[in-house]
Amino acid sequence: MTDEEKLKQIVEAALLAAGRPLNLDQLQSLFPEQEAPDKKQLREVLAGLSDDYQGRGIEITEVGSGFRIQVRAEFSPWVSKLWVERPPKYSRALLETLALIAYRQPITRGEIEDVRGVSVSTNIIKTLTEREWVRVVGHRDVPGKPALYATTREFLDYFNLKSLNELPTLAEIRDLDSINRELELVDPEKQQQQGEIQTDQEADESIPLDPDQQPEAIESHEGEDTVPIMDEDQHLSKPATHESE
Repeated sequence: MTDEEKLKQIVEAALLAAGRPLNLDQLQSLFPEQEAPDKKQLREVLAGLSDDYQGRGIEITEVGSGFRIQVRAEFSPWVSKLWVERPPKYSRALLETLALIAYRQPITRGEIEDVRGVSVSTNIIKTLTEREWVRVVGHRDVPGKPALYATTREFLDYFNLKSLNELPTLAEIRDLDSINRELELVDPEKQQQQGEIQTDQEADESIPLDPDQQPEAIESHEGEDTVPIMDEDQHLSKPATHESE
């Protein structure tokens, strides 16, 4: 076995055993200092593993926290049946709040309410922080010192993103209902209306984000706890005013 093959096996074993993403620094720390491969070597090994996994049910993916081995998305309908517990369902209001934080961070709760036109439920902020998708990164220097919220690396990892660069532009987001379907998100208000005939007015209640607004590209930086902030001059249009938890 060559040194390159052994290195590939060590990296593969580490990624499988970790159960979480590992960055290049963490992979280097597996070796004695004098024997540690450089980052270029590690990237070549990871690229080789990625090639090895072509045509298989798993893949190497780089997300916000590093590299991980994961099941390919097309096999999730089968693999998900291994877990009896159904994935959590999130409301439209929570999704809108998370989207505003992701695209306009850092942002205060009051600023989110100004855009959405309704108050933000405490349970929504609690859920986002408990999921570790959002964290307080500071306080706005205004009376009351409101907390500033931004997304985390856990947010990037969960949504399989390497950086905020990979978020869809607002022009690509047709409407929030399509995101609900893709992420299996549900609106409790719509659940209550199941079985009823939807009127034309109800069908028009889904208001998309403004397609003319384009967020600037943002990149996350290795070693940071939170994602870099958006330009404060960027704005989103005001979406629908229905609040649900």
